[in-house]
Amino acid sequence: MLSFTITGNYTDLYQLTMGQAYFLEGRKEHRACFDYFFRKIPFVGGYVLFAGLEDLLNVLESLHFSDEDITFLKEMKFHPSFLDYLKGFQFCGTVYSCMEGDVVFPNCPILRVEGNIIEAQLVETILLNILNFESLVATKASRMRYVAEDRALSDFGFRRAHGPGAVLAAKAAIIGGFQSTSNVYAAQLYGIEAAGTMAHSFIESYESEFEAFRAFAKVHPCRCIFLVDTYDTLRSGVPNAITVAKELEKEGHKAIGIRLDSGDLAYLSKTVRNMLDEAGLYYMKIVASNQLDEYVIKSLLEQEAPIDIFGIGTKLVTGQPDSALDGVYKLSIVSGKPRIKISESLKKVTLPGIKQVLRVMDNDDMFFGADAVVLSEEGEKTNMIFHPFEEDKSLDISRYRQEPLLHKVMENGKGISRKTDLNNIAHFAQKRLALLPAEYRRFENPHIYKVGISKKLMEIREILRDQYKRK
Repeated sequence: MLSFTITGNYTDLYQLTMGQAYFLEGRKEHRACFDYFFRKIPFVGGYVLFAGLEDLLNVLESLHFSDEDITFLKEMKFHPSFLDYLKGFQFCGTVYSCMEGDVVFPNCPILRVEGNIIEAQLVETILLNILNFESLVATKASRMRYVAEDRALSDFGFRRAHGPGAVLAAKAAIIGGFQSTSNVYAAQLYGIEAAGTMAHSFIESYESEFEAFRAFAKVHPCRCIFLVDTYDTLRSGVPNAITVAKELEKEGHKAIGIRLDSGDLAYLSKTVRNMLDEAGLYYMKIVASNQLDEYVIKSLLEQEAPIDIFGIGTKLVTGQPDSALDGVYKLSIVSGKPRIKISESLKKVTLPGIKQVLRVMDNDDMFFGADAVVLSEEGEKTNMIFHPFEEDKSLDISRYRQEPLLHKVMENGKGISRKTDLNNIAHFAQKRLALLPAEYRRFENPHIYKVGISKKLMEIREILRDQYKRK
């Protein structure tokens, strides 16, 4: 039976083995700081839309080890004293984060976790699991919203999603600009509009397509969207839909529209629009589905296909073609001392210390095209940023306004200053995307958004690199 709650064992084994080592070594009170960030933008795009924060904070507030968790870990031979510690575990850390729905870029800390080293370590897996997935889907959805312009978008991906991830995908799609979902549970959980039509099986179960349409209209006179491609879209599907829609009119009702789920969507939608208009059914909308993504939508609209609503499934909820955001969670300070991970490639060397990210705004209050990663102690204004991997490149940003992106969203394990309403988060996302110039949003060769580090941060990184190379 599929039934589970997120508890402490919703993690990778090495989080627990490291936690036990910290505990038995007497390090459980050592303070640590971890940064969440990603290195590569998916979809060969120009940005990522950050999503999943509210879900993560909700999980952290209630995170604990159940009796079943402890029993299982006991069977795995974890130390009794560590298990006693886990029995009373709750996350009491502090979280700083970008606001959910903000536009973010590679190598910038998006979220910071501060706490004792065990609790900060144990939350890594669930944090990455939620934030990477929701940010991927929200970003994919926002690309579809960008090309769809004012057309409606609906999440139809439940049956193709990766298990219960369909619920998080539905929420992320709304943040990215969708209006509805076919997923009833997600609609209930997040307050999303539920949307759906009918399946081919419903039509096939009747002796005729016309009989099926009439039966559906009788039961749902105000929710009729007729699926017209079960047998022959233009010869039977649309004519039958028109006949039943006219019958509804006589009863004082209006059908919503028809749905195309196969064939040449550009050609069919134009022909169907003419047929509906000739019948005086100007108000009936055309819904299109079937393996759509941002490129197909873009092509359809360039062909002037009169489609009003796009139902997007597989390629949305699975984040095709990338299928994953490469977000990582790296230690940046422990016991008051900055830490870094060394690599042969400077691109893989992490940034030490407690940091803030400053979004540079141009004179029109649009995103300038640069973020500054600075040490928190440097304040909320910096004059010069340096390329993180090419030290001879720098940029003077002294004359531009800068806004801090990382805000305290959780203290002592309790969420604060939160936008819990999904519509508010989605509205914020669209406002932030509107501040991103078009050259960073386009599909073909988008501009690269600059991310620079302060001189002081660069110097500390180099000192630590030299120090650890000698060890």
